[in-house]
Amino acid sequence: MTSRPEWTEHVLVRDGVRLSCRDWGGGRGAPGGSGQSLLLLHGLAGQSGEWDALARLLRADGHRVVALDQRGHGASERRPADTSRAAYVADLIAVLDDPGLGLGDAPVLVGQSYGGHAALLAAAAHSPRLAGAVLVEAGPGGAEAGILDDIGGWLRAWPVPFPSREAAAAYFGGGPVGDGWAGGLEQRDGGWWPRFDPDVMVASLAENVGRDWWEEWGAIGVPLLSVVGEKGIIERAEYDGMARLQPALRGACVPGTGHDLHLERPEALHDLVARFLAGLRPGTAP
Repeated sequence: MTSRPEWTEHVLVRDGVRLSCRDWGGGRGAPGGSGQSLLLLHGLAGQSGEWDALARLLRADGHRVVALDQRGHGASERRPADTSRAAYVADLIAVLDDPGLGLGDAPVLVGQSYGGHAALLAAAAHSPRLAGAVLVEAGPGGAEAGILDDIGGWLRAWPVPFPSREAAAAYFGGGPVGDGWAGGLEQRDGGWWPRFDPDVMVASLAENVGRDWWEEWGAIGVPLLSVVGEKGIIERAEYDGMARLQPALRGACVPGTGHDLHLERPEALHDLVARFLAGLRPGTAP
């Protein structure tokens, strides 16, 4: 017996760029659905499937959940001409506006790493459109010099094609993180290949080098949750600066996790996001 897919693909086109979403359904109109609409945004070189575990839990809570393959990633446009931060933000606004998805008024953005940065910039520019934002291992600090060479070198060093998905998962360290990264590969031409081009990833990150985004962070006018890994990339000094500029910021550290905490401990992230969403509802204690 073939199992029924848990999600459906929804495709939209903005300025000639194909954008693919995993539509998990839920929310108003679904059985037991009366919750919040959420748009989930993966990190650099990632894909929407990284959110499957969290999306499944949030939908079970009655929320409306959509996960986007950002431009240059996954099933979306592989080689977009525009890799600016503004283009990434405009894409997610187009997803929120798409009548075929029906995310409605005041959704919440949830983004990890580079996707969290997109959520940050969208919240700064479009606060009246949103109910809140969750940043997972993301902040307004700029990228360090040399990061483009480091990331480009790492991505180009992948021994592709991998002979199997299992071999890829082992290469990426095994466990849930290895499985998560391997889940972003596609099978073709006798092996398993990434669904992105390294040069596009490097170009997408270039704007983050040599500048920071503290002004944008301070301009956000919606409730915010910052979730970091105990062994992640957000240092205490950056988080303290975030809290100074946004005194109502809610923050949490997930013990024992790193940058990919959404893969390592999706149930822990779900608990934090669920409490944050509960606090957005009038008369409900966070």
